[in-house]
Amino acid sequence: MLFIIKFAPEIITKSKPVRQQMANKLYTNLNRQCKANQFHAEIKQHWDKLTLSINEDKNINKASVVQMLKHTSGIAHFLDVLEQPFTDFDAAANFCLEYFQEQITGKTFVVRCKRSGQHEFTSHDLERQVGGRINQRIENTQVKLKDPDITIGLELNRDKLFLIKEKIKGLGGFPMGEVEPVLSLISGGFDSSVSSYMTMRRGMPTHFCFFNLGGDAHEIAVKEVAYYLYSHFGSGVRVNFISVPFESIVAEILEKITNSQMGVVLKRMFYRAAAKIAQQQKIQALVTGEAVAQVSSQTLTNLNVIEKVTDTLILRPLITSDKEDIIKIAREIGTEAFSAVIPEYCGVISDRPTTRAKQDIIEGEEQKFDMSLIDQVVDAAVITPIDKIDFTKDNQPQPIDTIIAPDISDIIIDIRHPNDALDAPLKIENHAIKTVPFYKLGRHFDSLDSNVRYLLYCDQGVMSKLHASHLEERGFRMGIFKKPQSNNH
Repeated sequence: MLFIIKFAPEIITKSKPVRQQMANKLYTNLNRQCKANQFHAEIKQHWDKLTLSINEDKNINKASVVQMLKHTSGIAHFLDVLEQPFTDFDAAANFCLEYFQEQITGKTFVVRCKRSGQHEFTSHDLERQVGGRINQRIENTQVKLKDPDITIGLELNRDKLFLIKEKIKGLGGFPMGEVEPVLSLISGGFDSSVSSYMTMRRGMPTHFCFFNLGGDAHEIAVKEVAYYLYSHFGSGVRVNFISVPFESIVAEILEKITNSQMGVVLKRMFYRAAAKIAQQQKIQALVTGEAVAQVSSQTLTNLNVIEKVTDTLILRPLITSDKEDIIKIAREIGTEAFSAVIPEYCGVISDRPTTRAKQDIIEGEEQKFDMSLIDQVVDAAVITPIDKIDFTKDNQPQPIDTIIAPDISDIIIDIRHPNDALDAPLKIENHAIKTVPFYKLGRHFDSLDSNVRYLLYCDQGVMSKLHASHLEERGFRMGIFKKPQSNNH
């Protein structure tokens, strides 16, 4: 099999030294990927393209090679081609008929050719001569120059003639590693996953920073998204997955910060911690999935207040994107299935968020905050090379039972925000209900009996599932309580 790989337009327009540098990077990336996939490919560099050939005898799955090329940044498109020496127009027409005869019988067609090198004829001459010969040899078909049923593509490079079987769109952008690395704040949702993809497509090695608010189950789900992005679009560069334990930050916010200001303060804490990690890792920019006015913390006023907490460059690839467009990209790149089941966990922080935060008020609120916690969570961050993440079955969280009819010995714990628990108290006949906000669960369980089964409750079941998985891994017997339908009125 043979592919002709065309550079993205932005590479072609660069100066000669920069263009050659980018072409070299793409060549290196493809060689590395082929080696990792055991493709045994031969890659050759040319001024305006690369060629990649694989011996058919190697029994390599062609679809896998195509997928690799489709997911490699810096490629505008690539051509699946057949090759033979060019001798004359008759041989070229026969070459086309060997592959296209059945496809063009009974249909209209046109021959299109790109030519490089010294020849006694033009590209148009080649198109006309080959097209005419094909038209004479096939009954019930005709040449149609505009909107034909079939286009026969040829490329003539000096004495080599290439027949194009298929043209396949690539990612575009720059070769991975041609731009400096960035640190993406990833939650696993649609926005942060797509923004990470967009920086990778632009050639930036993208490290992933995850602020863990919901235990191991949440972390594993986000790791799966990050690993998918890395394995499909990372071109094999070495990047890290950095997990920052943020439960203590959330607890401090919920206990000390005025409700309406919580969302903005939390985002500022994200930025503070991420900026420290970026500095440690020698990374110059942070990446977020923020889009103007998509949620309360992303108004222009709030974004302005949030980003003033750090001098680190903030990249927002999705800043003017609509949500439906973001989801469409997620579907196209394959992250939709992951993101659709990952909760927007930060949404529970504030039920009456400000959309017009004031710098002095936010700074006043943060005076109540123990800022030493930022250094503590950064010091406790776990940095894992993303290609070393262990997804074995033993590391997956065990399923947590959902209980509608609890045993008399079960202890039900309402873990909702105190405001929610006060507005709509949970009442279960013959059962006492403990109220422990989710951000206090860790400390609360340190003093409880590990032999009793505890059933966690929240409105949607999302927080309950995350925390129950986390606590079961610590040795407690856990379940999720779901109110019977008759009690929902």
